[in-house]
Amino acid sequence: MHPNPAFRFRPDDPALAFVAAHGFAHLFGMTPDGPRVAHAPLLVTLAGTLRFHLANTNALTPHLDGEPLLASIGGPGNYISPNWYADPAANVPTWNYRSVEIEGVVTKLGWDDLGDLLDLSAATFESRVGEDWTMNKMAPARRDAMMKAITAFELGIDSVRTTDKHSQNRSEADARGVVAALERIGETGGAREIRRTRGW
Repeated sequence: MHPNPAFRFRPDDPALAFVAAHGFAHLFGMTPDGPRVAHAPLLVTLAGTLRFHLANTNALTPHLDGEPLLASIGGPGNYISPNWYADPAANVPTWNYRSVEIEGVVTKLGWDDLGDLLDLSAATFESRVGEDWTMNKMAPARRDAMMKAITAFELGIDSVRTTDKHSQNRSEADARGVVAALERIGETGGAREIRRTRGW
């Protein structure tokens, strides 16, 4: 996470809400062969834990139960040119972005919890694309065969770190210059994020 405390999520902008909205993570863990990263959907439970599943053939899967894991959840970002500031010669390029890191210990889940996780995953993500697929649409034998190829996990949350870097450390003139430049090149989402953090 960025070391500048100016780039933190506000108290009214909870990190887990960002995680739930984004829904996808890079999961970093250790194996006997060294560190590995898995990429997986990440779901926030009502109990305030995180759940995910991995293929049984994933390098991390056999080494996660009872071990620490780092989940990194990142949103869209934007390259920021010094030419967009009032004094380009006195500045360097940077990047605006939002991200959350969560550390905790992983627990391997059983068959019933895996089914619940897959149901929750479909209910969460199908509606985002205007669809209604559920596990019930699968033939039971096919469903069970596919479920046997994956493992469900829960990540308890020991620590949460956030970065919300959108030109908060820049002058009003510089921030407005960045907004104008981002809009000019069609990066309206990045411009909107600067407005959000500055209350414009």
